[in-house]
Amino acid sequence: MVGNCGELCNFEAKYIHWQDFMRFIGNIEAKTDNKGRVFLPACFRRTLQAGACDVVMLRKDVYQDCLVLYPLDSWNEQLNLLRSRLDKWNARHQMIFRQFVADVEELRIDSNGRILLPKRYMQMAGIEQEVRFIGMDDTIEIWAKEKLDKPFMSPEEFSRGLEEIMTAEKGGAL
Repeated sequence: MVGNCGELCNFEAKYIHWQDFMRFIGNIEAKTDNKGRVFLPACFRRTLQAGACDVVMLRKDVYQDCLVLYPLDSWNEQLNLLRSRLDKWNARHQMIFRQFVADVEELRIDSNGRILLPKRYMQMAGIEQEVRFIGMDDTIEIWAKEKLDKPFMSPEEFSRGLEEIMTAEKGGAL
């Protein structure tokens, strides 16, 4: 290919998926209505819209009492990763996979930017009305607001943990 300078230019075509740039950060409070509908924070909606994503997958977090929203592509990546690590002829692995996918709900973002949180999920996370959305990179967590009145860990514990992680050599034990 010839560039503007008249020299032969070599271009390497790379396919970059929009999801590689879909990152959620922030801590935003909101309220559900009586039906369980809640407005997704505008910053998260814009990120989803930029990726042409109007469907999110909802499940209870594996470790915490919160809900997790996965953009459809993030969900499919997680599902593929999990499936690739499981042996379909191992009964325990099948039960783990079954449990992981059985507690999932597909949610559509309505034209007003809201999602409907099913009552059973709100109960699982202890959500009554006030929620806090936390951007967690490629997912969004939804917490009962009152559960986040305190930090997740003390400032000292956080700084020590971050230092350990950031100074550890790749591939080394933490």
